[in-house]
Amino acid sequence: MLELLTGSGLALSAGLNAFIPMLSIGLLARFTTVVDLPANWEWLTNSWVLVMLGVLLLFEVVADKIPAVDHLNDIVQTLVRPTAGGIVFAAGAGSTTPAITDPEKFFTSGAVVPFVIGVVLALTTHVAKAGTRSVVNLSTAGIGAPVVSTVEDISALTMTVLAILVPVLVVVFMLILVGLGFWVWRRRRVRVRRSLLA
Repeated sequence: MLELLTGSGLALSAGLNAFIPMLSIGLLARFTTVVDLPANWEWLTNSWVLVMLGVLLLFEVVADKIPAVDHLNDIVQTLVRPTAGGIVFAAGAGSTTPAITDPEKFFTSGAVVPFVIGVVLALTTHVAKAGTRSVVNLSTAGIGAPVVSTVEDISALTMTVLAILVPVLVVVFMLILVGLGFWVWRRRRVRVRRSLLA
């Protein structure tokens, strides 16, 4: 069960920012004993891969905070984020972490299944993120983009850390994010209704 939570947390965070969970597990596996990646995912610890992920993360963080550019970035990321979600789900759920000591049980169903689960989770988060971002950009004339993007990056990093260290808290964090999203949506809906009545 913890394998599923670890993989889910990593995949969901990849839907917000593809490179935070990939770079995190690559760095942790390379420089610490916190994450021990399965053999077929050890390429994430390669120096060139880590440098590339770092550059892509920097680009993603900057591009996602500029109105209009963030929309183009979301279009490009429609392929990247789900793929990253599949990779980190499969790699994370199959890794030995402080919470997971026997990942082999999760993979008895086949190697493709974890990847597909990660793709679906990351795509779901990505679609919600892109839709929310469009509403924020329209309602704030783009001023809210950097703020929302920063919250998304912090959420992705938090979810990644929780998924690796305390996977059970991934469920709590997801519930908080869903509740917060519902509150923002409802608040926005009330404002629209009031402006139509005025």
